[in-house]
Amino acid sequence: MFRLLRLMTLAPGHFHAALVQQRMLPGVHHRAHVYAPLDADTLTHLERIAGFNARAEHPTTWDIDLRAGGDYRERFAREQPGNATVISGRNRPKIDLIALAVESCAHVLADKPWIIDHADFPKLEAVLRQADLREVLVWDMLTERFEVTNWLLREFTRDEALFGTWQSGTAERPALWLRSVHHLKKTVAGSPLVRPWWWFSTEISGEAIADVGTHLADLSLWLIAPDQPVDYATQIQMLGADRALMLITQEQFGELTELPVFPTELQPQVVEGNLYYAGHNSAVYALRGVHVKLETSWEYESPTGGDTHQCIARGTCAVASIRQPAGAPPELFLSATDPSRHEALAERLREKCASLQHDFNGLSVTDDGRELRVNIPESWRTTHEDHFAAVMEEFVRYFHAPRTVPPWEHTNALARYYITTKAAEMARSS
Repeated sequence: MFRLLRLMTLAPGHFHAALVQQRMLPGVHHRAHVYAPLDADTLTHLERIAGFNARAEHPTTWDIDLRAGGDYRERFAREQPGNATVISGRNRPKIDLIALAVESCAHVLADKPWIIDHADFPKLEAVLRQADLREVLVWDMLTERFEVTNWLLREFTRDEALFGTWQSGTAERPALWLRSVHHLKKTVAGSPLVRPWWWFSTEISGEAIADVGTHLADLSLWLIAPDQPVDYATQIQMLGADRALMLITQEQFGELTELPVFPTELQPQVVEGNLYYAGHNSAVYALRGVHVKLETSWEYESPTGGDTHQCIARGTCAVASIRQPAGAPPELFLSATDPSRHEALAERLREKCASLQHDFNGLSVTDDGRELRVNIPESWRTTHEDHFAAVMEEFVRYFHAPRTVPPWEHTNALARYYITTKAAEMARSS
């Protein structure tokens, strides 16, 4: 019998909690319940949902049932008016909220990161075991899988006639290099983003590698071992990690949070009137013998707008790269590992693009004699906010057809959080 997905949002503190509700979807009830403390984070979440309802183009029609108070966890566990939970807020207690939802037999759509310290890794293992036993879905908001250049890169690296097999690389010259640069000051859903103070606390939010590094760790698994389970204990060897601090002035902090001073909770990170945040991290590891390097960075503001993503993937036949200048969309390039095979690579890439026309009509190749550029039609370009709608569509689809969830997803959830939390642990010790 068909049943509607009925949303419950638990302690929304991050704007991602609202972005998954930016569209109305078939199979999802229009009433959503919010269980949370009655604080600024909750009010901001409600304002975003109200904004979706009030917009001129394609307004949503959400009804919100707010159940706020200090006992919101107890009420959530006791009342259960819904069957699916959205969790996107403070990172430190997130795994406990996921466990609470799973224990209540509610499906979970949880924003990254689920854990920020390796000491909590056993909790993650226990939660996923319980989810399997109770037959509920625990799903990550892995938005980078829906970026078209990442999707195409995955298709190309899986084609041995085009890419070959993965080089092993070295720690100094990895076979896969992924870099992500995010910006603190940005616009979300048409309005300037006001960040809560706790976002800057490494005790609550964690370091950059434990947070946005989740996307990069997931992409490394998604590219090197597509549709395959990766055993973190035997197939991942952490080789090194590092960190660098980012300085935020009190004036900048005020612009970002609308608070006049640094709160007491952040004073341990304040030196000579400036806040220090572990916003720059790197990690190196071997994944099934393929060397990988991740780099995550936060900057105050982009001069041209937008976060950026870069990647280099080295195969035995071709090197593929994603390059994204500031203010421009990411672009995908390929070059032959052996320059004498440039023409053969160009021919194979054109054949590959032709085979993808059903999904990506208009895909073409430009050859400058040295490097091949994949021309992506503008109609296939999507925004960061669009990716959250795509994640929600995927979650709804799996909710209605749980047996279609790939069997490797839980195993690789453990693998990606093993990478990020071990990297954060190693970076702190170094």
